[in-house]
Amino acid sequence: MAYDETLAQRLRDKLTDPAVTERKMFGGLAFFTNGNMTVGVSGDELIVRLGPEGVAAALQRAGVRPFESGGRSMRGWILVAGDRLDDPELDRWLAEAYDHVATLPPKESVSPARRRRGA
Repeated sequence: MAYDETLAQRLRDKLTDPAVTERKMFGGLAFFTNGNMTVGVSGDELIVRLGPEGVAAALQRAGVRPFESGGRSMRGWILVAGDRLDDPELDRWLAEAYDHVATLPPKESVSPARRRRGA
């Protein structure tokens, strides 16, 4: 599945912290903060990491649904419809995702070669 390059560029423009990296995943694009996936783009939707405790409240908001990958619900993650992402709303989702990920310990970066070897 292709991802919305316009939304991806909007995220790049907003995620300027040097701790943020990006990687293609889930047929889309993922952004990591200190090695922890924070947000991403799948199709024209925003993937947001909130943690399990933040999902219930988020699902009450318009345009939000659970994030599923491979037919499996991803606990602690949601998808936000692209047509709901004006700049203020996108900023709110980014802040919520960053607030959650900031509570997680940094992950050591794994090179693609090590990832393929399963190390």
